[in-house]
Amino acid sequence: MPKRVLQGTVVSDTNEKTVVVRVERRFTHPVMKKTVRRSKKYQAHDEANIAKVGDIVQIEECAPISRNKRWTLVPSA
Repeated sequence: MPKRVLQGTVVSDTNEKTVVVRVERRFTHPVMKKTVRRSKKYQAHDEANIAKVGDIVQIEECAPISRNKRWTLVPSA
């Protein structure tokens, strides 16, 4: 099964080797038929501490690294 890859914005890089990424999804409301935006925050592993607040990054699913970290930063090509 392929690993999921999500794109989002870094909202925190305070922790060592960890970034918090806000991923936003858009969908049409089933009754109101308006576009609704929902966001969720994920903690991702950043081994080299390269991501900074405001960066747009991609994160990939991985095996659990800690209690809250199940995603890793995808190195930009």
